[in-house]
Amino acid sequence: MSEHNHYPIIQPSSEEEDRIVIPDQNGDESLFDVLFYFDVPETDKSYVVVTPVEEESDSTDEDEEVFAFRYEGEDDEFKLFPIETDEEWDIVEEMINTFSEEE
Repeated sequence: MSEHNHYPIIQPSSEEEDRIVIPDQNGDESLFDVLFYFDVPETDKSYVVVTPVEEESDSTDEDEEVFAFRYEGEDDEFKLFPIETDEEWDIVEEMINTFSEEE
């Protein structure tokens, strides 16, 4: 059961970067770039994969920090939820790997 379908990846348009603000447990807000969204029809759940917005630097570090969340809602009216099951993480990891290969 380790093989998953590859779900369509929805990327923000190239003209405008899609960014979201996510508060941490202390209420401090951080800005994130959205890498892509995807839906899993079998579970009727949607996910977003983001990376922190870094200050401009000369670093060309290949290991970019990536976070994923389940979300509900649309446009500016959505809520993020932590991914809690191993099955969900397996799907998310596979989609991140697919995204990385396509880039």
